Amino acid sequence: MQFGIFTVGDVTPDPTTGGAPTEAERIRATVTIARKAEEVGLDVFATGEHHNPPFVPSSPTTLLGYIAARTERIILSTSTTLITTNDPVKIAEDFSVLQHLSGGRTDLMLGRGNTGPVYPWFGQDIRQAVPLTVEHYGLLRRLWREEVVDWEGELRSPLQGFTLAPRPLDGIPPFVWHGSIRTPEIAELAAFYGDGFFANHIFWPPSHTQKMVETYRQRFAHYGHGSPESAVVGLGGQVFMRPNSQDAVREFRPYFDNAPVYGHGPSLEEFSSLTPLTVGSPRQVIDRTLGFREYAGDYQRQLFLLDHAGLPLKTVLEQLDLLGEEVVPVLRKEFAVGRSPEAPAAPTHQSLLRERDTRAAKAKP
Repeated sequence: MQFGIFTVGDVTPDPTTGGAPTEAERIRATVTIARKAEEVGLDVFATGEHHNPPFVPSSPTTLLGYIAARTERIILSTSTTLITTNDPVKIAEDFSVLQHLSGGRTDLMLGRGNTGPVYPWFGQDIRQAVPLTVEHYGLLRRLWREEVVDWEGELRSPLQGFTLAPRPLDGIPPFVWHGSIRTPEIAELAAFYGDGFFANHIFWPPSHTQKMVETYRQRFAHYGHGSPESAVVGLGGQVFMRPNSQDAVREFRPYFDNAPVYGHGPSLEEFSSLTPLTVGSPRQVIDRTLGFREYAGDYQRQLFLLDHAGLPLKTVLEQLDLLGEEVVPVLRKEFAVGRSPEAPAAPTHQSLLRERDTRAAKAKP
């Protein structure tokens, strides 16, 4: 399994001090967080894409390209790249460049986006969100896989004789995860193409995540990509830890109560009981995360949200120390116990390259 973190890049005042970082400080802090994630032994760093305040990651590949130059091992991904409002040609170009810069340490998560005003800002209609997703992704796949593309759709101008430059590294497109909170059509799209499915898993109860993942696994098998157990699944999660669980709850409560997304709603205790949010000791985070397998099956990628709601950078780095030193080593060991032999490892550029070369060798007379 792969373990990592994702950021939404919010610029939120610290409710305990009233102070907030500048946009420049928040962007630089994100780079520090990504480098720390590699330092403590995590596998993946992913950034969201937002085009409205109070968020700063409007250009994920620019940010990830800079992080690629400051890191050596960690996989750089997104959470998510907006397939609806971005042009698929630009997505193909940007991530091909990022592949080359990072030496293949690149994949991406595609999503529709849930901020209504963003659609007209980029000349799109939110009522066409699902059709845009399907059409744009169909074109994106071809751009990465075909030397010359002639294409015509309904929601974008046609292409004639288009060749992507640069081509994907080693001729291997970045692995694609399709991310969704609540849309079964996205699980269907991931299953149809045999791509990965990432259940956001941070706002809904386990029963909802279970239903989405089961739908994806069943349709993955229906389309002939393998057994349901061989489908590629990722999950999100939210944690806040201190060695003592009471200290964790006391420290995190003001951040939860004032968070721009779920603040001023259910209590911390209510939200923790209804969703995967875990606030407590490292052992509690381990036990809760191991429980995800009970309803999602053996899966391939676990990403945690740590740096939101105005938490100071110092606190986020302390969370990463706990995650890397006390939580992830145990999760790696425990998730390996009883794992189905049909459950694949998480895809990487190197594993996809090996698979292609193996297929080519078998095809030779």
